[in-house]
Amino acid sequence: MAKDPKNLLSEPSETDDDDKQVRDRERFDDMSDRNEELCGNQEIRDACLELYKDVERGFTDQWERSNAQMDYWDCYNCELSAKQFYAGNSKIFVPIIHDAVNARKVRNTNQIFPPSGKNVEVITSENKPEALMALLEFYIRKTRMRSQIVPLLLKNGDVEGQYNLYMDWTSNEHHVTWRVEKKDRVDDDPDIEDTEGDSYWDIAEDTINHGYPDVEVLSDSDVLILPFTARSVKEALASGGSATVIRRWSKAKIRQLIRDEEIDRDGGEALLATFSKRDAAGTPSKEEKIIDSAGVKINGNKLFCLVYETWAKLNIKGERRICRIRFGSPEIVVSVKRNPFWCDEVPLISSAQDAVQGSFKGRSLIKSIETMQYYANDVINEAADSSAYALMPITMTDPAKNPRTGSMILSVAAIWETNPNDTKFAQFPSMWKDGFEIVSACKAQIFQTLGVNPAMLPQQQVKGKSPNQAQVAQEQQVDLLTVADIVTGLEMDQLTPILRWFVYLDHQFRDKKLTLRQFGMVGKDFNMVDILPVQMDRRFEVKWFGVEAARSAQQMQLQMAGINVIRGIPPQQYKGFELNLAPVLQTFMENLFGPRIAAEVFQDMRKRLSLDAEFENQLLEGGFQVPVQILDNDQEHLQAHIEAFKEYGDPIGVFREHMLMHQMNMQAKTQAMGQQMAGQQGLPGGSGPGVAGTPRLGAKVGAPRGGQGPPGMIHQDQLRGANVMPRPRGAFR
Repeated sequence: MAKDPKNLLSEPSETDDDDKQVRDRERFDDMSDRNEELCGNQEIRDACLELYKDVERGFTDQWERSNAQMDYWDCYNCELSAKQFYAGNSKIFVPIIHDAVNARKVRNTNQIFPPSGKNVEVITSENKPEALMALLEFYIRKTRMRSQIVPLLLKNGDVEGQYNLYMDWTSNEHHVTWRVEKKDRVDDDPDIEDTEGDSYWDIAEDTINHGYPDVEVLSDSDVLILPFTARSVKEALASGGSATVIRRWSKAKIRQLIRDEEIDRDGGEALLATFSKRDAAGTPSKEEKIIDSAGVKINGNKLFCLVYETWAKLNIKGERRICRIRFGSPEIVVSVKRNPFWCDEVPLISSAQDAVQGSFKGRSLIKSIETMQYYANDVINEAADSSAYALMPITMTDPAKNPRTGSMILSVAAIWETNPNDTKFAQFPSMWKDGFEIVSACKAQIFQTLGVNPAMLPQQQVKGKSPNQAQVAQEQQVDLLTVADIVTGLEMDQLTPILRWFVYLDHQFRDKKLTLRQFGMVGKDFNMVDILPVQMDRRFEVKWFGVEAARSAQQMQLQMAGINVIRGIPPQQYKGFELNLAPVLQTFMENLFGPRIAAEVFQDMRKRLSLDAEFENQLLEGGFQVPVQILDNDQEHLQAHIEAFKEYGDPIGVFREHMLMHQMNMQAKTQAMGQQMAGQQGLPGGSGPGVAGTPRLGAKVGAPRGGQGPPGMIHQDQLRGANVMPRPRGAFR
C-alpha cells in the first residue's frame, strides 16, 4: 500500500522497510550517544567546573532581583512585612495587588482559551491534519493547561516579570486488574473436539504504561541565563553562555535517578554523602514562601539538596554540542550528557512579561506599585484603630467634684453616683472615613497601573446610578484592546513553543497508537481516531489559535454585516473567481455556538453519506439506534428494514423507530422541494417582495427605530479596526 502523501501522520509503507530500518538504526545510535555519561572525561569535567564558577557568580549577581521578588510575592499573598511604617493595634492587609493580579489572570486566561474549545491551528501546504490537531488538543487537556499551567504562568509574569516553563516527558505505570469470563473444558483429550462446560469468572492483570508531556512552571529566582544581555536562550548558548535551572532534590529523588541511570553513580553517592539544606549564594526560595502562605509549614528535619541543571555547549570529540550538566557542589559533577532530546533544543521556554532593552529578563509590574500597597496598608490600619476609638464614647468628669470615678462602670442599668452636670460625653472624630477614601484612591491608581478596568472585576461598587449601555460597551472595548497586547506576546513566546514541544516529545517518546476523540455525533461522524506516531519528515507549522479565536466580539458583528453584503455582489463583478462562503460560515458558527453544537447547526454533507441497508439491519438487530441520513434511498431502505423486521422481530422497537424516521425523512424531502420551487420569486433581491424580517442583499442587519441592542454590544461608532472609522456626530440621520 502506498503512503498517502497528504497525511502528516501516515504510516510508512512496506516499500519503505529498508529506509525505516536505516532510520531506526541511526536513531538507536543517536540515543546511545545521548545517553553516554561524559563526567568521567577529565577535560570535560574541568570545563564543567570552570562553568560552575560563572553560574555561581550569576546567581549572586541576581540576588537582589530574587530578594525583591519575594517581597512582591508578600504583596500578592497579603503578608505584612517590615516595610510597614505604622505599628498600631490593627494588622490589616488590603488585598489590592492580589485582586488586580487575579483579575488579570482570569481575563487573560479566558482570552487564551476561547469557549469554542479550539486552541490549535496547523499551517501546512497540504490538507489540514485533523489527527495532529486532535493530538495536540489532547495534550493540552492532559497537561491541564487551562486549570494549572496558564494561570500559574500569568501570575508569575505579573509578579516576577518573567515567564518560565520547562518541558519534559513523563510516564506513569498502572497495574490494572479486571474480570474475564472463562469456560471449563469437559474433556482434556486433544484428539476429542473441545467441548465447553460451565463458565466462571477469573482475574486478569496487566501493566499499562501511559506517557505524556510534562509542563513545569518555574520560579524566576531559580532560572539564570548567561549572559544577562542575551535576547533568547538559543542566542545565550550560541555566544558561549548557559541556561541554568535550580533543582531541589531529596534523598529519595537522588536514589531514583541513580537507579534510572540519569546521573552518575559515583557522583550521586558523593552527593548523598554531602547532603545538606544549604541554599547556594543565599538564593531566596519561592517554594518555601508559597508553601508558607498556603498554611503548610515545612518540617525542619526535611532536607533537600540544591542542584544546578545547566545547559551549555561543550567540545565533544571536536564538535560543539549542547549538553545537560548537573552540578551538586563546586567539586561534584553528578552528570554530563548530550542533549537527550532529538530536536536538540533546550527545554527551557523563557520570555519577559515587560521587556527591558538590553536585558533578557523583564521588569515586574509590582515594582511600580509596591510602595503604594504599603501606604494603603498603613492608612487602613490607622483608620481601623480610629474606628475602634470612634465607636467608644469619651466620658469627661471633674475628679474634684466626682470622687467616685471608680464606680462609673459601663454596664446595663449601671448607677453613677455623680452630678450629671459634672459629667459629659464626647465622640472621637471619625477619621476612618478619610482613611477609606485614601485607600480607594490608592486602589484606583494600582488598578490603572496594572491595566485593570471595572469590566474585569466580578463585583464593583457603583456610586450613584448604574452605568448605561454605552459605558459598559466602552469598558469592554478597553478591555479587548489591553488584553490583545498581553496575550499576543504570550502566544508567540510561550504557547506556540509549547505546541512545538508537544510534537517533538510525542515524536521521540511515543511509539504506540493513541485513540482520541473528535467532535461529532455517533453514527454521523467518527468521534474516535487512531493517532499514529508523528512523522517529522514533513513540513508543517503549529500555532496557538485560541487567542485569535477569542477575539470575536467585534469580528462577529462585522461578519454578520459583511456576509450579507458579499453575497449581494453579482458574479460578473469578480470574473475568474468563485465565491465560497462555507469556510466563513463554518468559522462563524463555531465561534458563535461552539464546535459541538455548530456541527449540528451547520452540517457537512460529505460526512453524511448513506449507509448500506443490510449494515443498518445488523446494527438495529443488535439494539443500536441508527440515525437516518439525508442521502439515504428511503424507499429501498424501508423495504430492506421491513424484511428484517419480519425475520428478526423488534423486541425493543428500534426497527419501528428507524422506519418511522425514514418516513419523516421522505416527507421532509418532499416539502423542501416544494418550498424551493415556490420560493424562487420571493427571495430577497429577486422580483418578489422578499421575505419578511430578512435583510435585503447588500444591507446590514439593524435594530428597528428606537430599538436597543443586547447588553455589552459595541456600537458601530466605537468599532476599532483597520477599515473602521468613527462616524462624525450627526451623520446618517
